[in-house]
Amino acid sequence: MWQRLRSALGRLRAGGPAPGPVPVPAIMERAVVRCVPAEPKLSVRLVLPDGSARHMQRDQEEPLGRALARLAATAAKGRAKAAKKSKKARAEPGEGEEAAAAAVPAVRLFSRDGLAVAEEVPNAAAWQDGAVLQVGEARYRVERNPPAVTELRLPRSLLAGFPVCPKVSAEFAAPRHCVFRWYRQRRPADGEGGGGDAAWVEEAEGTERVFTPCNALVGLRLKLRCTPGDGEQRYGQPCEVESSGPVEAGPGACTFDSRHLYTRKVCGHGSVRAVSYNILADTYAQTEFSRTVLYPYCAPYALEIDYRQNLLKKELAGYSADLICLQEVDKAVFVDSLAPALDAFGLEGLFKIKEKQHEGLATFYRRDKFSLLSQHDIVFSEALLSDPLHKELCDKLAEYPAVQEKVLQRSSVLQVSVLQSATDPSKKICVANTHLYWHPKGGNIRLIQIAVALSHLKHVACDLHPSIPVIFCGDFNSTPSSGTYSFISSGGIAEDHEDWVSNGEEERCNMPLTHPFKLQSACGEPAYTNYVGGFHGCLDYIFIDRTALEVEQVIPLPSHEEVTTHQALPSVSHPSDHIALICDLKWK
Repeated sequence: MWQRLRSALGRLRAGGPAPGPVPVPAIMERAVVRCVPAEPKLSVRLVLPDGSARHMQRDQEEPLGRALARLAATAAKGRAKAAKKSKKARAEPGEGEEAAAAAVPAVRLFSRDGLAVAEEVPNAAAWQDGAVLQVGEARYRVERNPPAVTELRLPRSLLAGFPVCPKVSAEFAAPRHCVFRWYRQRRPADGEGGGGDAAWVEEAEGTERVFTPCNALVGLRLKLRCTPGDGEQRYGQPCEVESSGPVEAGPGACTFDSRHLYTRKVCGHGSVRAVSYNILADTYAQTEFSRTVLYPYCAPYALEIDYRQNLLKKELAGYSADLICLQEVDKAVFVDSLAPALDAFGLEGLFKIKEKQHEGLATFYRRDKFSLLSQHDIVFSEALLSDPLHKELCDKLAEYPAVQEKVLQRSSVLQVSVLQSATDPSKKICVANTHLYWHPKGGNIRLIQIAVALSHLKHVACDLHPSIPVIFCGDFNSTPSSGTYSFISSGGIAEDHEDWVSNGEEERCNMPLTHPFKLQSACGEPAYTNYVGGFHGCLDYIFIDRTALEVEQVIPLPSHEEVTTHQALPSVSHPSDHIALICDLKWK
């Protein structure tokens, strides 16, 4: 069989190159070739003349002739099958018709110049963009690595007045180069154009990646068409997705609306707007304990992650921030919701998981202001045991086995990112993000965790990148009167501080600690950053290196009236039990 096919192809090529450029029809079918250097095989997708779709995978180093022979055999089989099917609908084939159906079609590949590509040329070099593939009488335009949408997804919950941020994944393309068109479901009153789910009306304002439906669209579903582009005037086949449900009415005024009045624009290149926010992980919000004990005052639908994500995305986008440090970020929320949404607003995201909890930390930075130089994330318990930086602390902790055991059981992490200014490469900054142990009696555990964090930051900001300023954000689970806050702010803590016995004499742990930084809370000491039914207090901070940075403005927190409109947080108008801290900083 193989010899017969090669002989047939040899006869087709016996005349050598075409005498002139092969005539190219105005409209041709597509032969889509995917060829990535890191992969051993390339793929060819096309619809053969008999109407069958084919996906052929071949070794990149294989000679073109073998690939064409295989394609010819496949086309011949398809033609024969089509001939057999047609027998039932008509009389027996005429003389010579069966032989014609079984004949191997001519299969050749022509370069953009119209010359036949030699069969010994490797596949990777032969299948070039713009080449023409001939299969019998049919001709195909070769599209090598065209822009393609690999995933297009809309959120399950759509609210009027809240941005709809699709998840767009593309190959050989970038979302910022894609063309977007938004449509709404046609109403019966709209007149012509059909009816039902198949009829759509293009939205005049719907030409951006993010679309905010107005109140007039309540009750209607949305559709998005994305045409992938690579920024070099190459566009792939459009992809469409329809929303699973209609647009619903929004909650009206939210706690963050008044804060957006201060953050309408991105601040200038000499300044940095930083946000720190515990966004309440879905893994904690969706428990029976949360619904009945922690947040019984919150409407159940307002605890649903799809609803809260609408509020979170609008809130975060409206802050026009350069740096966003988030805590309690579910991995799926980061991958499927926050990262795609904030990417659309110019922010790049980094994620660090807490393995035991399936949630973690996320740091976002504005792409046109910063580039990422390096990451230095750690798990406190692992670093304490394995990193020589912490040997002295580890040895001291070994004297207190009960405390040591608790520290090593915790999965708390520290996310550290070194960023460089896009406009002034001499300006670098170390951005740290953490979420310390939560237990009210865990002050001693938090002191150990923050000691590890500051020692690690000293290594990054003093040894690896000498003299770069630090911004340290997070939910420290520590009030301004705590030992942790005092240690961070003052640079030291005495061995007789009361927090060393925060969980009683059995877990006493006494040791003096120091660190070299001059840190201050950029947003001061608010009355509270966490407000739930049974507790309110200041637990979240943005600590800055006061020797290198100064505060330009602190965005006011929501008023107490706004926070307590629905008794406490979270609520239908606020997506978390914490409140975001926001401040504008500048280099001294």
